[in-house]
Amino acid sequence: MTTATAAELEAAWAERVRANREQVDRIREVPDHDFYAPVSSLFVADPRRTGEEALEALLALTEPGDHWLDIGAGAGRYALPLALEVDEVIAVEPSASMRNALRTGKEEHGLTNLRIVAGAWPDALEGLGDPPVADVALVAHVGYDIEEIGPFVDAMERAAGRLCVAMLTDRSPASVADPFWPVVHGMDRVPLPALPDLAELLRARGRRTEIQRVERAPRTFDSFDGLATFLRRQLWIAEDGEKEQRFRSSLAEMARERDDDGWTLAAPPVGSIGILTWSPRG
Repeated sequence: MTTATAAELEAAWAERVRANREQVDRIREVPDHDFYAPVSSLFVADPRRTGEEALEALLALTEPGDHWLDIGAGAGRYALPLALEVDEVIAVEPSASMRNALRTGKEEHGLTNLRIVAGAWPDALEGLGDPPVADVALVAHVGYDIEEIGPFVDAMERAAGRLCVAMLTDRSPASVADPFWPVVHGMDRVPLPALPDLAELLRARGRRTEIQRVERAPRTFDSFDGLATFLRRQLWIAEDGEKEQRFRSSLAEMARERDDDGWTLAAPPVGSIGILTWSPRG
């Protein structure tokens, strides 16, 4: 059991997020108008795919007649397959490029039960109707960089009637680029909060949590340039500068081509994915 109070843990969370953001502001070479615009296609996935342990664990939580809320749904990596299984999915997403990718997936797969809502959480809750607005509220790899995590979780719990679900990694997904920071920027990356921090916070709030661990498979990309594009966004560097040259040189040593023609890092992030669940009523 944690010995820190919920308020202390929320303050520590906010401090880490601010330090992470301030570090980016000091070194950034590119603007942040829509962070995901150049890479939104990398988050598109077949909703009928099989063999993904995390998705299978998520679908096992569904019940007949369910309505799900996917907060920060992105391009629909989980919203689309959920819509194939439940009565309705409300997908809240602030990024215009991600919403466009989500609409494309919705139309391609004929999912009339997927409702796409533009907005950031928790402000988007106000426009969804009287809470609870769904049986289950989900965040999948969302929340690591949310400074005010307390109000974020509060709104998530108000939105859910039966269950809250957070799919997170032991270290934030952005940490995949951490090995490049000393080479490119001459400093270590300030780590964001992740799964262990949220679990500790929820316990301090009096929530009884369960965590199901699933495999974190190495992320692969169709090409070397696809891998480079993804990592470059986490380094905040321009494609025509001195730092880009150092990045490319390092990537040539750290990347490898898999037997199935996909590209990944020779030393991918360690740790697992956790499916964290708790009752919204404490």
